[in-house]
Amino acid sequence: MSRQYDHPGVGAVPIAPPPLGRSSAISRDAKQAVSLVVLCQIVHGLTFSAIPLLLPLVRADLGIGFAEAGLLSAVATLSYALGQVPAGFLADRYGATRLVFVGLLGWSVFSLVFGLIHDYWLALASQFLAGAFRSLLFAPGLALLAAWFPKERRASAMSLYMVGGVAGNVLMSLCAPLLAAHYGWRAALMLLALPGIAFAFVYKLKAKERAGVRPGARIDLNALMGLVRQPLMWVCFGLQMVRFSTVTAFTVWLPSLLVADRGFSVQAAGWIVASSAVFAAAGNAFGGYLCDRLRNPPRLIGAALALLSVSALLLVWVEDSALLIASIALYALLMQFYFGALFLVPVEVLGPRFTGSATGFANLFANLGGFATAFALGVLKDASGRFTLGFVAIAAVCVIGVGLSAVLARMRRRALAFQRTIRLEA
Repeated sequence: MSRQYDHPGVGAVPIAPPPLGRSSAISRDAKQAVSLVVLCQIVHGLTFSAIPLLLPLVRADLGIGFAEAGLLSAVATLSYALGQVPAGFLADRYGATRLVFVGLLGWSVFSLVFGLIHDYWLALASQFLAGAFRSLLFAPGLALLAAWFPKERRASAMSLYMVGGVAGNVLMSLCAPLLAAHYGWRAALMLLALPGIAFAFVYKLKAKERAGVRPGARIDLNALMGLVRQPLMWVCFGLQMVRFSTVTAFTVWLPSLLVADRGFSVQAAGWIVASSAVFAAAGNAFGGYLCDRLRNPPRLIGAALALLSVSALLLVWVEDSALLIASIALYALLMQFYFGALFLVPVEVLGPRFTGSATGFANLFANLGGFATAFALGVLKDASGRFTLGFVAIAAVCVIGVGLSAVLARMRRRALAFQRTIRLEA
């Protein structure tokens, strides 16, 4: 019997078992696995965006400026980024279920602890540790979802992961300002962390890996190192930095922009953030569906980034409140529109066995971009008094992303053609 091999840059590794068929994709186990991962993202989303939304209250309580406030988000992003490659490798090597449990529990516990801290430096340490635990959620969660879906629906599957987080963000944006108004931001954050702690144990009891997949046989360190020798992967890394820079600018600083630059109350900002999260979920889901239909991820990425650059400028240039809210909705719709498309390209070229590791590397670079953005926009705000310069820079980053998407299109075509040739000859 002949053996098939993935792209030679990642070593001669037999291709993973064939993807599930349509009947398997809707099995009871598949539905349960997908539901549990999405629910993990919902309860995680309750606390993930709570600190940015409550940041005006946190700054006043701790007596810090915008640069210090940005560093609170930046250190969590840094530890989250550094944990991506280990989390992805461990998910491919040993399975993802345990990692998701540990990640959700640890993140939720440190979110609760943050509400008890009154010293800025302890708050930084707490956020750093929280980000390290959160890193165990992303790549393993995506790997679990991808394992249960056939190839032609994989971009949609990956988009479902973000829909769960956005749903939690919507609930948080509606609840957190009301809780903070009645009980203070500390009690609000601690109450929002409790569902995550409880559901982590529910997940531990109910979750399972896909039958027939032996994680330990899928990848070794040589194959892992082979990922970083792929030029296509480096283009994807650059696009990931662009993607998460735009997301971080929006999620971390939009509430402060509305309150500090535009004069909205925290409660009004919460309603706007909740509404924008609905648009983000819709854009993410539709983008994944469109990617699966068009079968041209780079084109979708480039088009989304071109429009996103315009919407970034509108956020800081329009004066009318109605136009501002429309600009926020457009930005939210586009910022994760190409999420599934961008994470799909490495899986197309390298094979589904490398989903966790490829995702880990990609999200490492994404969050390095997010780390720089979270801190830089706070510094620019302190220096200039407004967020205008920061979002003009984000627009420029999107334009760079459009150029990278054109490069990715050419490299993807060559890689897939080479892959087909190798498989025909094997």
